[in-house]
Amino acid sequence: MDDSFEASFAVGIDLGTTNTALSAVPLGVEDAVPGVFPLPQVVQPGELREEPLLPSFLYLPADAELPPGSIDLPWYPNARAVVGRFARDRGAGSPARLVSSAKSWLSHAGVDRRAAILPWGAPGEVPRVSPLEASARYLAHVVAAWDEAHPDHPLYDQDVVLTVPASFDAVARELTAEAAQLAGLGENLRLLEEPQAALYAWLADRGPRWRDDVTVGDVILVCDIGGGTTDFSLIAVTSDSGSLELERVAVGDHILLGGDNMDLALAYTVRRRMEADGNALDDWQMRALTHGCRAGKEALFGDASLDAWPLVVPGRGSRLIGGTLRTELTREELTRVLLDGFFPVVGSDARPQAPRRLGLTSLGLPYAHDAGMTRHLAAFLGREGLDRRVPGRSLVHPTAVLFNGGVTRSPLIRDRIMDVLTAWCVDDGGQAPKVLDGDQPDLAVSRGAAWYARVRREGGLRIRGGTARSYYVGVERAELAVPGIPPQVDALCIAPFGMEEGSEVTLPELFGLFVGEPAAFQFFGSSTRRSDEVGTVVDPRELEELSPIETTLAGEDTGVVPVRLHARVTEVGTLDLSAVAEADARRWRLSFNVRVE
Repeated sequence: MDDSFEASFAVGIDLGTTNTALSAVPLGVEDAVPGVFPLPQVVQPGELREEPLLPSFLYLPADAELPPGSIDLPWYPNARAVVGRFARDRGAGSPARLVSSAKSWLSHAGVDRRAAILPWGAPGEVPRVSPLEASARYLAHVVAAWDEAHPDHPLYDQDVVLTVPASFDAVARELTAEAAQLAGLGENLRLLEEPQAALYAWLADRGPRWRDDVTVGDVILVCDIGGGTTDFSLIAVTSDSGSLELERVAVGDHILLGGDNMDLALAYTVRRRMEADGNALDDWQMRALTHGCRAGKEALFGDASLDAWPLVVPGRGSRLIGGTLRTELTREELTRVLLDGFFPVVGSDARPQAPRRLGLTSLGLPYAHDAGMTRHLAAFLGREGLDRRVPGRSLVHPTAVLFNGGVTRSPLIRDRIMDVLTAWCVDDGGQAPKVLDGDQPDLAVSRGAAWYARVRREGGLRIRGGTARSYYVGVERAELAVPGIPPQVDALCIAPFGMEEGSEVTLPELFGLFVGEPAAFQFFGSSTRRSDEVGTVVDPRELEELSPIETTLAGEDTGVVPVRLHARVTEVGTLDLSAVAEADARRWRLSFNVRVE
């Protein structure tokens, strides 16, 4: 990617599970800081309003459900679907027509993410879209809103950074970049991990004073709890020739656990109370109750003077007077369910528990089996071989914590996490970590992404990171055939942890590539093996298998072609693997598969 292209703004976009946000900072303006761009959206039929967050929801109304023109946008006349606040609110009463959690589905390797599968489990008469299309629609709304307000500076021509969870694998990153291309973001696009973006927002707000808050040897834990995922990252403070630097040294696993799970837990709590009063709920009413609990959670966290939040559940039949059921979510339920259920007080040796499962399960998102976020945090900090582990200590001792994500707006949740983390560090012979004051945790990622785009173009402190995982390709051993014993497969490291964007490597060994006939390619990843180098051979059982490729590579003849493997981390942040023929330099791209057949 050429950084010399003309641009007037550095722009950051946070494509979140629950909300999407855009921030921008003008280029060439000294002392400018990222500002949030208000996004116009339908809030009621026929009513547009600018709001800082665009809820990441898509509502697919039935024919004649809404008056003509009531969900039109200046750039979208005769609209047949709606995204944003009205989509979220309308879907609370008609969840069968609501697309939600598209970002989580985009990272789910167990489904075809290009297939029209959302809303998941909806009746046959409801139109459907793919996770890729839903993500592209949210981004397209953002692009159109910006272009409407900046006709002389379209987003296509700006320096744009789009964020992804640090734990997203190569496939999910590639799909995110593809959604951005479908939305019209063009080629001037980069990807940035969300925890890093949150820290960039903190750096933008602190300015030169950030050096007063941390020093060499400090380890910053970025605790990012959003609507659909929980991300943990460690960023070390180092020194180079006397100047402080920041380096991302560890990334947690992809954990589908966040605000969505909390909303559901609250809904089950309210449901039990309603059923005790003789009001049974079906699955679709439960979905509506869950959306209502989400609104109640946000309202109660946002206003400490409220003791309860009213909930309305649509009725199922004529026996219900008025067609609805009414109840409430109390503050006592909110505190008890969320703190004790999701942030229990546990020891540093606690680990997530995987319950015994039935042999069959319904298909859906692979949510975390254990909802205890403090247990997931203990497992992350206590990993064997984790960078910054001090000999004799049972876990990494963060010296500072930066909270991010809408869930961490609650002081109750922040305080519980800090109490647990402090107890771990002190009991292990260390000191209590401090909290880095961050502003607007639900907007920090977009603001930090914009600041990162500005820093890349105009100079400033950058966080060194690279790939958040090590990546491997499966290589079949050339061994004598034995009846009933499949050939052994080795996992060959093609991109080590921390491989920087824009860098590339060619493996020196020759391999045989099957062309002109069906062949399967296996890929693997690891967020824990940070010392493997390019060419390291690993037992695949120690790794996480990614989506495979089953394809027929084009070739003039059928057979084995001697090739060298070439790996490149693109400027966008995706991994590109190619096989290059030794004889004539023919090239076959072996991209990670994004489709499940």
